Amino acid sequence: MAATRYRRFLRLCEEWPVEHTKRHRDLGVFLRQRVAQAFREGENTQIADPETCDQMYESLVRIHTNYYKNKYPRLKDTSFTGVTVEDCKMILATDILKQMEDMKKGTWRKLREKFSAKKPEEDSK
Repeated sequence: MAATRYRRFLRLCEEWPVEHTKRHRDLGVFLRQRVAQAFREGENTQIADPETCDQMYESLVRIHTNYYKNKYPRLKDTSFTGVTVEDCKMILATDILKQMEDMKKGTWRKLREKFSAKKPEEDSK
């Protein structure tokens, strides 16, 4: 039975898209890592709680297939702010978030990072 669960999770991982704009924050990558951890022995992995495993799988399938989006369709594809889905995806891209974080820095901090021999990560320790 564990082999069937393993194959189902593998199939879900194959179908789940990877968003390259969200480096280190992508749900597809996280899902693949968690499946690899949970099924370290592949089809021979012993599952302690099969019911919970099945519930997790079914929940992930509902997310992947947009079950609730299809069940409760929206009248418009915008939020209360008027921002479209494409705009939200662009704003949440890792590169844009990094640029926004850089814009938040003060002038003194930018100069210090520019002329400092240390990396900014070392400075915050």
